[in-house]
This record gives sequence, structure tokens and C-alpha cells, in this order.
Amino acid sequence: MTVPLDRHYSVELQVSAERVSRLRRIVAAHLRHWSLDLHVRPVCRALDELLTNVHRHVGDGNTCVLELRWTGRHVTVSVADNSARMPRLLPAGGGLSRVMALSDSWGTCRTTDGKVVWFTRYAEAPRTAGLLPHAPLPGVRTARTVPLAALV
Repeated sequence: MTVPLDRHYSVELQVSAERVSRLRRIVAAHLRHWSLDLHVRPVCRALDELLTNVHRHVGDGNTCVLELRWTGRHVTVSVADNSARMPRLLPAGGGLSRVMALSDSWGTCRTTDGKVVWFTRYAEAPRTAGLLPHAPLPGVRTARTVPLAALV
């Protein structure tokens, strides 16, 4: 199976509770379309954490940009917002600790307008079963056809 080198989805939005669930469904649909069904749940749970943090710490009135990218080997999700306040790991867990547990790598980066928080998961293209029939295993007999008259 040939995999395109890069699949990408990006959206700018104002974060609210109802938009978080809508974006989760959109991201899940993209992952399924890209045949990455096994990654839907962990990616969407980690994305929930990033968007909830924007909603909680940046506020409803501000916009953020969500980007989803699959290179054929890795899925990367990033959320950029216009707050200069950098996120941090809390000792109690949750938040970025959950993102860290659900991903292979994650990080934050300051930008001229605020920051970007991102995570990646290893997600190689699924292998498909061949369409050609396989030869029987050695020692396996082939089925014999029985004439109809013998069955009566």
C-alpha cells in the first residue's frame, strides 16, 4: 500500500465545551479515514487535555489553532494559542501528565504570539492482507468433489 507522504488538517477556533467534543469527532474521523483506527482513542483523549487546558487557562474569547498531521510514520497534534503563560506538569497528575502517558513524545514551544503545545504518536501505515490466494500448506489434502448421485 502506498501512503501519501503527508496528511494534514488544521482549524482555527475559539475553544468552548461544545467545540471540544465536535473537534474530537472531526479528528477521530480523519484518523479513521487515514486507517489509523487504533489511535483514535489515545489521540482524542490527549487532544481533550490540550483543548481543555486552553479553555481553562486562556479563556473562551481567545482563538487557538489545532493542527493534525500524519506523515505515514507519526501522528502529530499541536494546539497553538495566544497566551504567553507556559503549561507545566502538575505533581498530582492529569493534564499534561495524561498527554505524556498517551504519547511517544510531547513538548511546548514559545512563539511570537503565544505558545504551541504538541504531542506525537508512532503510527505507521497499517499493512493490508494480500488479495492473492495462498497455496495450501504441505500435507494438506485438497477437497474432492463427490458426485451428486453418491449423496442420494
